[in-house]
Amino acid sequence: MGQTITEKIFSEHVGEKVFAGQIVRSPIDMVIGNDITTPISIHAFEESGAQNLANPDGFCIVLDHFIPAKDIASANQARISRDFAVKHNLKNFFDEKDMGIEHALLPEKGLVIPGDVIIGADSHTCTHGALGAFSTGMGSTDLAFAMVTGGNWFKVPESIKVVFSGKPKEFVTGKDLILKIIRMIGVDGALYKTLEFTGDTIPYLTMDDRFALCNMAIEAGAKSGIVAYDDVTKEFLEQRAEANGGLRSEPKIHYSDADAVYCQVLEIDVANLEPVIAYPFLPENGHSMSQAVADNIRVDQVFIGSCTNGRLSDLKVASEMLNGKKVAQHVRMIVTPGTQKILREATKLGYIDILVDAGAVVSNPTCGACLGGYMGILGDDEVCISTTNRNFVGRMGSRTSKVYLSNSAVAAASAISGYITDPTTIK
Repeated sequence: MGQTITEKIFSEHVGEKVFAGQIVRSPIDMVIGNDITTPISIHAFEESGAQNLANPDGFCIVLDHFIPAKDIASANQARISRDFAVKHNLKNFFDEKDMGIEHALLPEKGLVIPGDVIIGADSHTCTHGALGAFSTGMGSTDLAFAMVTGGNWFKVPESIKVVFSGKPKEFVTGKDLILKIIRMIGVDGALYKTLEFTGDTIPYLTMDDRFALCNMAIEAGAKSGIVAYDDVTKEFLEQRAEANGGLRSEPKIHYSDADAVYCQVLEIDVANLEPVIAYPFLPENGHSMSQAVADNIRVDQVFIGSCTNGRLSDLKVASEMLNGKKVAQHVRMIVTPGTQKILREATKLGYIDILVDAGAVVSNPTCGACLGGYMGILGDDEVCISTTNRNFVGRMGSRTSKVYLSNSAVAAASAISGYITDPTTIK
């Protein structure tokens, strides 16, 4: 019987052929913590009596949620991770000196490799599946177990095969493809399953599209999302190797067999897909661009950023949309680059000047606005169109506020008009 790419990754790690449904103890290549989740892991690690990390070069801490610290509590929280990093001489520790949102920063640093098994104490760890790795979120104590032992227990997930066909229209991105899937199957339609993205559309998707696609697999309840290695992946990794003096390790490339078993197959015609807007209060509440325009939805805030859509291509499309234009008078626009490198590149390319001239404010890389922590809190009854990944009640601030999810082109177009707007109409 054939295997899926996910089954092959676990088979390679455990040293025997395994299939969906089996419980396995697998080594882990990269463990990721952040300033919110890592202190709990550190406490559990130290309570266990462990003196050393099982795989120190495979442990990464990224301070990204409340950094620079927003208050005394967040400053003290970050200090726990900083002290631990110094004590254990962590190679992969990132704070203000080289900051970024974890799921944008790790691929940029060449720390995510095809064929890896990766866990992180953050639900959007599934982002890294875009590089052909098995990557999933776990709890802080699960992280601690991996810190102590170098591995963890997994139930090998079943896979849903998603077959995309056709070339996407202008301003249709990976964000729209995943919102379309979530609209089809719901927020629990892929519980404890892998969404394996395939089809003749995939070569049209940039790595940024693929990161957005895999990032929101969790919003369908999935354990992971994954895209197989191809020429786009190869070029991305070559660029990362050149920028960082090499990759963390050599890629282990796997592909699903023709006779692999899937629990479900979804077929999606991308050629006829419009941008998808997720209305409050669930990512599954997707509507077409045409419907959103017809609904004449006024916005108070536009947010472009997060681990979903804070990459250079997002800043590029926003700057192109806003070049020579102004943000609507009643709108505030916040732009949060995913990493310092993205911020620097966007500055060199003139994107930041264009955005600031248009009336946007540009922040440091942070998860703050996305989770309603700081740097973009919504007040009572305010409406935001956001490139983030969740629009639950109170997600970005007041429980009476409303968040609409979109791609970056739609968000930028909406900043100009003050209403959710089709980017093809902006001249």
